[in-house]
Amino acid sequence: MIQDINHIGIAVKSIKESLPFYQQVLGLKLEGIEEVESQQVKVAFLLAGNTRLELLEGTSDTSPISRFIDKKGEGIHHIALSVHNIEDRIAELHIKGINMIDNQPRIGAHGASIAFMHPKSTGGVLYELCERDFEGDKG
Repeated sequence: MIQDINHIGIAVKSIKESLPFYQQVLGLKLEGIEEVESQQVKVAFLLAGNTRLELLEGTSDTSPISRFIDKKGEGIHHIALSVHNIEDRIAELHIKGINMIDNQPRIGAHGASIAFMHPKSTGGVLYELCERDFEGDKG
């Protein structure tokens, strides 16, 4: 069902102010920055070995990321898991009693099909299903 960890989402107030830590201190390579208007978020992907870190910055005060930071502060927001055939994975999770935030996939960063599991069904962790192969990824 799960192929691997696609990325770890980290909520930040400012990508611009956060990048020096990730690039200069940790030595991670920035793969790119993009805005996902439908989710009111700007994202930066950094390559960290076989996975990626996704920095998430809200683009409005009402974005889910801005609300997360207001409530919990900056930090880990979600863990994204790579899957094939996201629709089938969502159906399997429903059968196993997992409540989904997204009952149908939606488009996320890099044009990936994504769907989030509700943290009340996963022991408090926000998991994202992600169907997309990054260039150079195995699979």
